[in-house]
Amino acid sequence: MAAIDITRRTLLGATVATPALALAQTGRDPLGPLPPSWHQAEVIDLWGSTLPETGFAAKPVPADAPPGFFRNVARPTLHRFPAAKPNGTAVLLTPGGGYSIIVGTHEGTDTAEALAARGYTCYVLIYRLPGEGWTDRQDVPLQDAQRAIRLIRAREASPRVVALGYSAGGHLAASLTTGYAESLYAPRDAADRLSARPDAAGLIYPVITTDPAFTHAGSVAALLGPAPDAAALERRSPDRHVDAKTPPCFLVHALDDAAVPPENSLRMLAALRAAKVPAEAHLFQRGGHGFGLGTPGQPSADWPELFDRWLRAR
Repeated sequence: MAAIDITRRTLLGATVATPALALAQTGRDPLGPLPPSWHQAEVIDLWGSTLPETGFAAKPVPADAPPGFFRNVARPTLHRFPAAKPNGTAVLLTPGGGYSIIVGTHEGTDTAEALAARGYTCYVLIYRLPGEGWTDRQDVPLQDAQRAIRLIRAREASPRVVALGYSAGGHLAASLTTGYAESLYAPRDAADRLSARPDAAGLIYPVITTDPAFTHAGSVAALLGPAPDAAALERRSPDRHVDAKTPPCFLVHALDDAAVPPENSLRMLAALRAAKVPAEAHLFQRGGHGFGLGTPGQPSADWPELFDRWLRAR
């Protein structure tokens, strides 16, 4: 296995090392498309020497796997993109990838750069993938997201921390909005005394429901395994856990999304409205799935500006 080594950094007075992301050798740089800003970003190891779950087992990477995507995440990390002119809000960004890869390109670095240019300090989370051998597979991404938002709060003077996620990463962001108080790991330092509740969330073509009629079957299987029971399906359907304490949400979806039907966002919106949680939704006629910051020249490219305005108005 090839490894990417990143220099040691300090966090809260403790020295931490970025993970060696276990990536199968394919004869080329697996992160080739990622720009210099990715490689220059400060890297924060989430857990130090001991992770809250065990069992990691690297999987072979197909020879034709597109570069710029993360797999075999042995140690999760945050990658910090500082704001050009800080506006007082930090963003925890969770890219998508069906819980089987993490899209480091348009849903990762490109989005982080765009947010930083707008004044947001952005942290891209490279979270553990549940199908890579971990015990309690359905909890490992949310463990990482909870820990990540607490570390951001411990590091930043920003009064607000917002979660933003795409696709399966949108499911993770939505799970954080409803499951921020779940006790999923033993506290290990002062950061874990801080709240994991985001102040707001952006859910971009998110997977929300586990209803077979509308869900993304691949994401559900990767998160919960091949034959989840009804309790597991209900537990990881964020729309079923919205309450009055759920943070405000901003939703974006294309009506022609054939991978993750727009009913996912519509169900989340209905749950938010029923709980009287502030919400805004934008449904684009065209865009399909995975459009990231939007298709240039199309209405879908407007959502980052709309999201920025929504956050600034709150």
